[in-house]
Amino acid sequence: MLEKLKQLLLGKPRDIRDPDVFHKISLVAFLAWVGLGADGLSSSAYGPDEAYRALGAHTHLALLLVVMTAVTIFIISYAYSDVIENFPGGGGGYLVATKLLGEKAGVVSGCALLVDYVLTISVSVASAGDALFSFLPLAWLPWKLTFAAGALLLLLVLNLRGVKESVTFLVPIFLVFVVTHVGMILYSVGSHVPQLPGVFSGASADFSTSVASLGFLPVALVLLRAYSMGGGTYTGIEAVSNGVGMLREPRVQTGKRTMLLMSTSLAFTAGGILLGYLLTDAMPQAGKTMNAVLLENLYGTWDWSGVAVGRGLIVLTLFSEAALLVVAAQAGFLDGPRVLANMALDSWVPHSFSRLSDRLVTQNGVYLMGAAALATLFYTKGNITTLVVMYSINVFLTFSLTELGMVRHWLAHRASEPRWRSRLAIHGTGLVLCVSILAVTLYEKFLDGGWVTAVLTSLTIALCFWVRAHYRSVAESLRSLEAILEATPLTGETPEPKALDPKAPTAVLTVSDFSGYGLHHVLAIQRLLPGYFKNFVFVSVGVLDSGNFKGSEAIGQLEAAKRKGLADYVAWTRQQGLKADSRLRLGTETIETLEAAIIDLSREYSKMIVFTGKLIFKEQRWYQPILHNETASAIQRRLQFNGVQVVVLPVRVY
Repeated sequence: MLEKLKQLLLGKPRDIRDPDVFHKISLVAFLAWVGLGADGLSSSAYGPDEAYRALGAHTHLALLLVVMTAVTIFIISYAYSDVIENFPGGGGGYLVATKLLGEKAGVVSGCALLVDYVLTISVSVASAGDALFSFLPLAWLPWKLTFAAGALLLLLVLNLRGVKESVTFLVPIFLVFVVTHVGMILYSVGSHVPQLPGVFSGASADFSTSVASLGFLPVALVLLRAYSMGGGTYTGIEAVSNGVGMLREPRVQTGKRTMLLMSTSLAFTAGGILLGYLLTDAMPQAGKTMNAVLLENLYGTWDWSGVAVGRGLIVLTLFSEAALLVVAAQAGFLDGPRVLANMALDSWVPHSFSRLSDRLVTQNGVYLMGAAALATLFYTKGNITTLVVMYSINVFLTFSLTELGMVRHWLAHRASEPRWRSRLAIHGTGLVLCVSILAVTLYEKFLDGGWVTAVLTSLTIALCFWVRAHYRSVAESLRSLEAILEATPLTGETPEPKALDPKAPTAVLTVSDFSGYGLHHVLAIQRLLPGYFKNFVFVSVGVLDSGNFKGSEAIGQLEAAKRKGLADYVAWTRQQGLKADSRLRLGTETIETLEAAIIDLSREYSKMIVFTGKLIFKEQRWYQPILHNETASAIQRRLQFNGVQVVVLPVRVY
């Protein structure tokens, strides 16, 4: 019943051997714009809002803010297009920092990204609540946090179904947002065309008056503060470079097209909304977003034959905004687990985060991102101002490290790359902008939520270093097993294979790569029951995880590598005068795939015992089952229930 319920919610498992599976789950530029670009585009709901509020009485500076915002968007977007070109496998800020600045900078960038994507989810659903409840009765306001939590849980289920399904479901919402907001911006500018010369001249006069009365530096600081407080506008730009792996081939071109779509739409929307605030003289109102105030200024008096058409447009636009913000949370669910998976492959976080579910999504990462986002949502009680501050700090920390890495890259390649000057100029400018926004945001808002991000990110970094140290100590402890290979090396001469007797006692060994760890099991069995087993069958599972889920060719390479390891086991065992054979299965889940393979073997060999290994630590700790899979115990429990005998061989770790 549970399995049927799972399939109802998440769909049937995907066939990893289907040659078209990558085509079916990859995203074309338009769908990538929806799934990944929505994060950037939706930031127009809260980025311009925060920037305009920070201007205070100096609203005439909004014109300069429009230009600065658009220029910044295009500079950062162009810089990340270059990142896509140089790192076509994806990975974004984590991979760039690791490759160009070193592992320590990489883990800092990776941890900042993890916290960033958690906050992407919570910021988006909290802002969606603000937009939605801007037109709902005030009496309903206590339900805003419940709505945000419900939207978050819905997205979690959608993402467990798979990438393309979750994005395709959200396309109509995205299109309604684009149409309503383009219409809002065009109408706000078009309806004020006669006043535009007066607005520009008035803004120039106000600027001159402010400089004369306050001085140039104070006015410049006000503008810089507002520019930095609007840093949330740029928070979704990196999502595409992180998610290149899910794009349709050719991925680099698809990624660049997606970046162009996102940057153009974001610059137009964010800049247009800021200009709309200025043109309609929008002022902050309690319980309403600035976009809601702008819409009321534009459509509030629209009536047609007694029908409040304007009210309908306001509700439709704000509803589409709330819906798109929920869509934007999708970027956190798409890219956050990918960053976790990349870090898991480098042993910074538990290896289980690199595994894929039978829907070919990094299921453990989706769960973690959802749970952490829910925690931050309730911790801040959905306060968008606090969340945006927390969000912006980590975003610009990652941006700064990425730009620094690319600056170093182009300086190192200036002798061989003719385009180095233009690329260096772009990344250098981006570095200055990102560091400036990061510094001002930290200074201005450290006590208003900034310290929480700093502490949370620091703890995450410390945890990653601890996990890495643990994995390294275990690897060092197991290195002694490689002495078995040195003592009895695999030679080039392999005896002729002898047919295995299905009725003879058979030892079935679960193995991974050819190593002293696996040979240790063979020798342990011989010491335990010398001469009893006449057959040795090695069973291996080729697990498809985020590291090898790159295309049909990668699956073939995984299968070839596993078959080579099994062939070495068989050859080594035959050299010891024993009969041996092997079996291989590919899958996304070790235990279920291994169970199916061994159940099939039990029908072939009537007197078989399964042997599997388990790491035994001198001192058992609560975290060990988290960092090391419990495959041995799980497979023993499952197979014994099916009548297959299983022996767990201990491998001591000091």
